[in-house]
Amino acid sequence: MQIKIDDKAGFCFGVVNAIGTAEEQLSHSKRLYCLGDIVHNNAEVQRLTQKGLLVIDHGQLASLKGERVLIRAHGEPPSTYRQAEELGISLIDATCPIVLALQQRIRKGYDEMRRLSPAGQVVIFGKPGHAEVIGLCGQTDNTAIVVSSPDDLDAIDFARPIRLYSQTTKSKEDFSQLINNIESKIILAHGHVGDNQFVAYNTICNRVANRAMELEEFARSVDIVLFVSGKGSSNGHYLYEYCKNVQPNTRLISNVDELQYDWFGQVERVGITGATSTPRWLMEAVGRAIENSQN
Repeated sequence: MQIKIDDKAGFCFGVVNAIGTAEEQLSHSKRLYCLGDIVHNNAEVQRLTQKGLLVIDHGQLASLKGERVLIRAHGEPPSTYRQAEELGISLIDATCPIVLALQQRIRKGYDEMRRLSPAGQVVIFGKPGHAEVIGLCGQTDNTAIVVSSPDDLDAIDFARPIRLYSQTTKSKEDFSQLINNIESKIILAHGHVGDNQFVAYNTICNRVANRAMELEEFARSVDIVLFVSGKGSSNGHYLYEYCKNVQPNTRLISNVDELQYDWFGQVERVGITGATSTPRWLMEAVGRAIENSQN
């Protein structure tokens, strides 16, 4: 049996930067707080917890006066920065530069929409309640409309101007379909799409968009794909579904314990890949477990 680990899988730059920042801070101190899981992967969170990283939620932030708190790659809304300043909390900002640029872009779009008459709408294509989306909505004073799928259009007023953005880890195919659906609704309402009526900004991370094409080639080269990802990873869910469409014999696991060795009875080529939130060491551990099972 041949076991092949996808050499293009694993942490994106934003996650690498956040984890590297946490490890550097922990090398000087035994304790560092992190606002939310640093990455949507329980195994990696546990590894860093053993080094002294303490995961907190927003409700606990108020009790950390004078402490150091890491902002993960997903980013935070402006309210978090204001609260930290009031409490004397030292924020270590590891927001992904791509997410940070998107936050600034949405803030600019929101200011533009407020100046129009009638006021326009900022629409964000994303997962409601996702950490990145919460940070993006915060740039609009939480007035943005979040749509979760290309058909989720009920909250949009097509008589008013629209500026559309996307969470960085969404599917580019779904985003394109959403644009088409919004344009169709505007045409039904107005007969045409005016120059200032609707503008869509493709803010999907290129790493995510390109990852799907890379994954397709990898999935076709093996007989079974083990997709290693945390259950809470939006990027992992999207890439797993994409991979399964290419290679139906694709299994989603979050750790070695979820392996079922009867999957490999008639298999010659095993492929192991993962999300942009999946650590390389975890994929390698899955590979070793399969090798050991064959001995």
